[in-house]
Amino acid sequence: MAGHTPLQVAVCGPRDCTDTEAGWAQEVGRLLATAGATVLCGGGTGVMAAVAAGAARAGGLVIGIRPDTDRSGACPGLSAVLYTNMGEARNAILIHSADAVIVIGGSWGALSELAFARHRGGIPVVSLGGWQLHDAAGNPIAAAQLAADPADAVHRALN
Repeated sequence: MAGHTPLQVAVCGPRDCTDTEAGWAQEVGRLLATAGATVLCGGGTGVMAAVAAGAARAGGLVIGIRPDTDRSGACPGLSAVLYTNMGEARNAILIHSADAVIVIGGSWGALSELAFARHRGGIPVVSLGGWQLHDAAGNPIAAAQLAADPADAVHRALN
C-alpha cells in the first residue's frame, strides 16, 4: 500500500544468551523479516546478534541502536547502526522507536526494556522464555504476553 510504513519491532534479550535463546532469536528475526517488519535491536552480541543474523539472512532491514560509539562492537547483519553514546539510556530510545517489543530470555537489560515498554503502553509486549513478574503479595503481573515459540511471539507482536 502506498505510504504504508512497515512495523518496527524491537527484539531484546541478553548479550550472554543460551543456545536455545539464540535459536529463538534467529527464527524471530527471520519471521519478522519475512513479514516485512523492520527489526530494531541493541546491535551487540547474544540475542541481538542472533536476531540480526536471522533477519538479514531473510533479506530484512535491521537497525542496531548501540549504547556506545565503538564501531567494532556492532554485530554483523545490521543494515544501519545508530551510535548513541548514551549507555543504557539507549534502551528507552529502542523501545520508543518500536511498534511492538519481543523480549527473548532474561537479563537485567532486557528487564529494563520490558519495563520501558510496559510504562510506555499502547504497544504489544511479548515475552519468549523471559521474565515473569509478581507483585508484593506473590500474584503474577501480566507484564507481557507469554509466547510459546518464535512463531507465536511474532504473531502476537504483529497482530
